[in-house]
Amino acid sequence: MFLSTGLGRGGAESQVTLLARGLKARGWQVAVVSMIPPDPEGPKEELEAADIPVYSLGMARGRPSLIGVWRLVRLVREFKPQVVHAHMIHANLLARLVRLLAPVPAVVCTAHNTLEVGRSFRTERSTHLAYRLTDFLCDLTTIVSQEGYRRFLEGKATHPSKFRFVPNAVDTQRFSPDPHLRSLLREELGLSERDFLWLAVGRLEEAKDYPTLMQAFARVVADRPAARLFVVGQGSLEAELRALAQALGLGDAVRFLGLRKDIPALLNAADAFVMSSAWEGMPMVLLEAHATGLPIVATNVGGIPDMVIPERTGFLVPSQDPIALAEAMKRLMSLPSDERVKMGLEGREWVISHYSLDAIVAQWEEIYVSLMARKRA
Repeated sequence: MFLSTGLGRGGAESQVTLLARGLKARGWQVAVVSMIPPDPEGPKEELEAADIPVYSLGMARGRPSLIGVWRLVRLVREFKPQVVHAHMIHANLLARLVRLLAPVPAVVCTAHNTLEVGRSFRTERSTHLAYRLTDFLCDLTTIVSQEGYRRFLEGKATHPSKFRFVPNAVDTQRFSPDPHLRSLLREELGLSERDFLWLAVGRLEEAKDYPTLMQAFARVVADRPAARLFVVGQGSLEAELRALAQALGLGDAVRFLGLRKDIPALLNAADAFVMSSAWEGMPMVLLEAHATGLPIVATNVGGIPDMVIPERTGFLVPSQDPIALAEAMKRLMSLPSDERVKMGLEGREWVISHYSLDAIVAQWEEIYVSLMARKRA
């Protein structure tokens, strides 16, 4: 049973969906539980189409709920999972709590950010303390980035013997280069061959630091008038970012596309991917961009250095530095097209060899089997 704080289109939820489907295909019985109601634009239908039941605890975001806890207790008693695998802070802590109320042979908790903070845990110290105090209720804690692994150990969030780095996975068949799809979508989006399209995908929230990207892109457009930036995502900062883009005089060079379900197509339409995050875990969309054959310019934070090979598959820059970000973007645009293609294809080979769905699902399968064998012994 997978337990997730939410079930939308974020990176963690996408990972839950991938793992659930991958395990189902290998013959496991799988159910997915979301603490809050699933997003209508999220993967609920995709999971149910794969014969994976999806449940909601009906909890409100950021509010404790005894009714929600009891609903999970009932689901655990009915489903009788051998493993409850939780994802994200609140689900991780809830999975541990429920173990006091319902029998669960094994509990696994996965952290998806290098800097683990949230609505109820404003500081990393408070998050680490919550994990440490409940560590005795968890059999294994995992995290998706090497930098996050280091910070968890330094913060003593869990015992080293019960802690492991397990990277995210990407579906390299769904995310792959498709020249025909590229031509169709660029025509639909009104892009000419001379337009250089940068794509940014992610929640319009503080962690993604879109203001730095807007400031950097204003410098890029000043030198490269054919540059375009499409931003995919929603969030509390949307109005502020639109106003900033207007104030910077970016006009039609920037488009805010909102939530989209055609990310594989948009990645094919793009010429490069950009990420300006102030902090990160292991952003799925970077793996997806590389799998589609795109070179990347991103900030050197969290798990990003594990995913982008500097000078070979893209460029890394310091966070919150619009000048450095702009220079890296312009540098990539200055490369001959065949060199950019080579960078993107090397990125795809890197993803296939390190983050393929089959390899990561097999790794999780080994973890679950090992935990269950230990419990039986």
